[in-house]
Amino acid sequence: MHPILLGSPDGFAIRSYGFMLALSFMIGIYLATRRAKKLGIEPNQIMDLSIWIIIASVVGSRLLYVIYHLDEFRGRWLDIINPIQSSGGFGIGGLTMLGGVVLAIVVGFVYLRRKKMPFLRTSDTIIPSVALGIFLTRIGCFFNGCCHGIESNVPWAVTFSDPHCAVVYNMLNKPLHPAQLYSSFYGLFIFIVLLIVERYKKFDGMLFFLFLICYGLSRFLVDFVRYYDNYFGNFFGVDITVNQVISLGMVLVGMVFLVINYTKLKKLKQ
Repeated sequence: MHPILLGSPDGFAIRSYGFMLALSFMIGIYLATRRAKKLGIEPNQIMDLSIWIIIASVVGSRLLYVIYHLDEFRGRWLDIINPIQSSGGFGIGGLTMLGGVVLAIVVGFVYLRRKKMPFLRTSDTIIPSVALGIFLTRIGCFFNGCCHGIESNVPWAVTFSDPHCAVVYNMLNKPLHPAQLYSSFYGLFIFIVLLIVERYKKFDGMLFFLFLICYGLSRFLVDFVRYYDNYFGNFFGVDITVNQVISLGMVLVGMVFLVINYTKLKKLKQ
């Protein structure tokens, strides 16, 4: 794989994950502002909102990772936010995307309420960008070696051999599920589904609630073949991760609000 695009692993380097993350934000903002014009929302407001979403995405991703890897930072808590690590390395490694998605939704909701902007209509405007961002960012994960899958003998299993990639040390040179590509695929799939469903949109928030369902369900399923060093618990003989619990919560919220809005719509037509 190619965890480093330019530079040296012992000095300044442009990493694949960081590059794809930045690319996803730039393309996502461009797409959202283009969509805003068509949906009657001021593009500049989308730009301002995007800045808060970017900050919330990074902070939320880092926060969820740190919460479940506290032992990694004991005695060197500054490494949580300091790009110059105590080990001598440069950069902040360790992000959990689901934490970023959740915090971005919360921060976005608060921002839109304070600015008195329509939350559901604005969410429908930007949510395809989020799905496209997942598609691009997970490709960066694959190049970087992070977020990899468990050991597997499937024909499409991949092997990471670069010692500078982010694969867990005891998983190097072993065939693994390409969990990052599974996640990238469902990001692209959700993006396409949202654009198709938009043609038949019945109410504001429809795309946003559909995203919660599709993303939550996709993340829940992929996590069964993704490598984790800790789990939330074991239910009926199956190990369940914290991310899977959060994902099911997203599915539930999306389904409840879709049903509520469809019920309201049906009553109005009667």
